[in-house]
Order: sequence, then structure tokens, then C-alpha cells
Amino acid sequence: MIYETGRSWIDAKQKKVLLFAMSGLGKTHVSSMLRSRGEWFHYSIDYRIGTHYMGEHIVDNFKKAAMDIPFLADLLLSNSIYIASNITFENLAPLSTYLGKPGDISEGGIPFSEYCRRQRQHESAEKSALLDTPHFIDRALELYSYQNFVCDSSGSICEVLDPWNLDDPVLNDLSNNLLMIWIEGTEAHTNELVKRFDQLPKPMCYQAEFLLASWQEYQSETGLNPDKVNPNDFIRWTYARALAHRQPRYKQMAKWGVTLHADDIRAVSSPESFESLVASAVDLATIKSV
Repeated sequence: MIYETGRSWIDAKQKKVLLFAMSGLGKTHVSSMLRSRGEWFHYSIDYRIGTHYMGEHIVDNFKKAAMDIPFLADLLLSNSIYIASNITFENLAPLSTYLGKPGDISEGGIPFSEYCRRQRQHESAEKSALLDTPHFIDRALELYSYQNFVCDSSGSICEVLDPWNLDDPVLNDLSNNLLMIWIEGTEAHTNELVKRFDQLPKPMCYQAEFLLASWQEYQSETGLNPDKVNPNDFIRWTYARALAHRQPRYKQMAKWGVTLHADDIRAVSSPESFESLVASAVDLATIKSV
């Protein structure tokens, strides 16, 4: 860890952290709070993916849909209208909409082969965005004089690196530059996330092997052909399995840093309370490593 004790963290002129957890456990909440106080630079991996690495894919998808409407197609071909993505830290809908859901096209799905292609695009983009982190640490300091830096990672971070590989290039690059912080949820949190997802299923990124196995298992269990799979039913069915799949990967990643509990994160209301919470976690991790 780049901070050996809680005191060295508190005394550090430059505090640099990366938050990782399943979506919905407080990463963006804390990052936004730190940013709003004016002393922390907030680097959102999802925003970087959606604007820099996949922005063209997203807008091209919009344009493809527009070309199916003669009125819009004529305006687009004559350069009379401009189509753009309005992605923000809080609204990642343009990115998730592009990722889509596999299954029946008449139900809003896309063919599984196209879905996998977009998943591969996202995986490559996420790795690149993560490896951009040191550059943004320097950029935040040199351009804007931000000493403190929070990297708000994607929920799928554990899918694009190998936490058991001590030579993993992405994980080494991150842990050498920031304090890795896992926001750990409880079973109650998991149940709440599943309930929330069931009400509003949204696209997400999966590890390729896990996705293929889930797709095949779902078809075997339901007896449905690929083009008859209801997209929302499939991703609802997959979500709880994805959480279980990611849990050991997050837990292994936590060995590269410290762990905070989701309930404690929800109670954080100021940079000072966050810094105090992290200091205690650093001291606890130091004791465990002795």
C-alpha cells in the first residue's frame, strides 16, 4: 500500500484512492461528495469509457437508429442536425443503452454475437481507462492544482483484471499509484441490489467466460432459442449470479488495499469523516499483514 499507516495517510499532502464495489454501494456517492467540497479531483472510469473510448460507438448507434426514420435521415445526411451523447457522472444511460441486452429483437434485444462484440469493446475501453489513471492524477495536479484524487471505478473492474496474478499489469499500475479501497456489502445489501435490479434491469459488463456459460445455461433451463430469449428476463436471471461471481474477485482485490463497509460509507458526510474512516482501515490492514 502507498500509505503504511493511518497517520501517514492523514498527514499525506496528496491523498489518492480508488474505490471499487458493485454498482449501488456508494462509490459515486462518496466521490461526488468529495468533489463537491472543492478539494478532490473526481475521475470516473465509466465517464471516461463513455466519452473517450466508446463515445463514437455510442453516437454511431444513435445515428443508425435515426437513419431508420426518413425525416431524421434526410436531416442527418444534409448535416442539418447534430446527434450527440449527453453522458454525465450521474447519467450513464448512453453507455448502458449501447451495451444493450441479448435476445429477441422484437423485445428490444440484440443478437448474442453483436452483444459479445460490444462487451469486448467495453472490456478494452475499461482497461485503457484504468491505465489512464496515473495520467489523470498528474493532470489534476498540474492543470488544476488538485492534491487529492478519487478514482470512481466501474462495477466491472474485477472482470477486466486478474486479482490472483501478482504481475497483473492493470492492478500493479493502480496499486502503485493509489490506495485501493473495497466497499464491501452485506447479504442484505445484495438482496436490496437484486430487488432494485429486478424492478429496473439495465445492461452491464460481464467476463466473457461467465457470460457464455450463463447464456448457454439459461437456454438449456428455459428451452428457448437465442432469438426468442426475452432480454430483460435473461439479465434479471443473470444478475444475482453475476454478484456471486464477482464477490470472490472483489475480495481478492481487497488484499491489494483496504476494506470499508457499505453502511459506514453511507454515513460519510464530509471529506474529514471519509479520511478518518480510511485511516482506521489502513491501520487495520497493517495489523493484519504483520
